[in-house]
Amino acid sequence: MDRTRATLLYMFLSIALFGRGTITQGNQDTEGYTAKRTQKQEEQHTHEVHCSRERSRAAWKIIEEYLMPFVEQEKFEISRNCRLHPENDIFRDQEQHKIPVDINDWRCGYCNKIFEVEKFLDQHFDSRHYDLLNVSHSKCLADLCGALHCDLVVDSNSKLSKIKCNTAAAARNHHLCESLASSCFPVNHSPSANRLHELFLRQFCDPHTCSGGRKPFSRGRRKHTSILYLAISILTLMLLPVFYVIVYLYQRENRKGTQVLKRVSQLGQKAKPS
Repeated sequence: MDRTRATLLYMFLSIALFGRGTITQGNQDTEGYTAKRTQKQEEQHTHEVHCSRERSRAAWKIIEEYLMPFVEQEKFEISRNCRLHPENDIFRDQEQHKIPVDINDWRCGYCNKIFEVEKFLDQHFDSRHYDLLNVSHSKCLADLCGALHCDLVVDSNSKLSKIKCNTAAAARNHHLCESLASSCFPVNHSPSANRLHELFLRQFCDPHTCSGGRKPFSRGRRKHTSILYLAISILTLMLLPVFYVIVYLYQRENRKGTQVLKRVSQLGQKAKPS
């Protein structure tokens, strides 16, 4: 009887301990799944960057082409509080880590992977190096596209002139443009800032109107030296000495030939009987 009771008690304790372990393992599995799901949600949330890379790239191209040459000429240093400053571009560091390898190939400057198209490199940045983005408020350069006429760069092949002008949008972009001119190039800061302020108004702000008139970027752009022009110039410099050497040798041979003919004619005259 005692042995039977002991056996039943042992079986009861074993079942209780097994059930407790199963419940504990189930809780741990549930907690692990919840943690993984939370981490995945956090990663997905981290990937969400509400800023257009393409339009930010277009905005920076416009700044570099149509503004920075004049800023460099004036030897003016743009403040970090200015939204046109390079550090206020969320994609600037990633864009600087794009290395062109061939006509179409691009190399990632972070991990040295090569991609056939720039678009694939952009996707690689978004999925693998998103943690290197300078994420914060007012860091999206694409937000300034209205003031900077990004559509002329993004949609360069489209006929934007046929699109009906929106008066409200033009006024809004003009106001944004003037605020950029005032914050980046304060009139009372220095003579250089005053000149750049006026240039910015003429270059970017005045065209924001539906009445026509001045076109964007009327003050010009950065002058680029064509690669073809450089190649032709170098080739010309290399071939020019060769050309002169050929001309010199040709003229020398002509002179020798003339002298030989003269000697032959003189000998022929001496050989005639008197």
